[in-house]
Amino acid sequence: MQVKAKAKYIRISPRKARLVADVVRGLDVTEAYNRLAVTNKKSVKFVKKLLDSALANAKHNYELAEDNLYIKSIRVDDGPILYRWMPRAYGRATPLRKRTAIIEVVLAEKKETKVKTTEQKNEKPEMKTVKVENKEDADIKEDINPEEAQKDKIKRKKKGANTKREKGVLNKVFRRKSGM
Repeated sequence: MQVKAKAKYIRISPRKARLVADVVRGLDVTEAYNRLAVTNKKSVKFVKKLLDSALANAKHNYELAEDNLYIKSIRVDDGPILYRWMPRAYGRATPLRKRTAIIEVVLAEKKETKVKTTEQKNEKPEMKTVKVENKEDADIKEDINPEEAQKDKIKRKKKGANTKREKGVLNKVFRRKSGM
């Protein structure tokens, strides 16, 4: 089982974020937290927050144990660059590139465990018998599903709306072709 988490548009250079990502790649989750605690870099807080998110996804969505997880991969990619200008001497300007990063973490299990899934009921809804009294409704089936009956009703309304012309001044105005 693999669990993913992604953080986009983080305001740090990807090159600086990769330094921290390389430190924790392939480690157990608890060992990664210990290494991040003693690392003195700005990108530590971003990687730690992302690791928290991935761990929460694993616990909540798949009911996986924290001690059975390790960081299978952690990837840092370039995000969009914000271009700014800085004034310099003699009326010149130099460009500033404020870089952003996209970090993606994939956690995997050391030992495979069976995932608890909810059983989906594939039961059909109850069929109701409808007696036809009018000849107009004779095209309706005698045994219909309530959901299908609602769909048939909507289809009949749409067919009727296309054949009938609605009355009203506004409808006449907007039905006209352009030009007077």
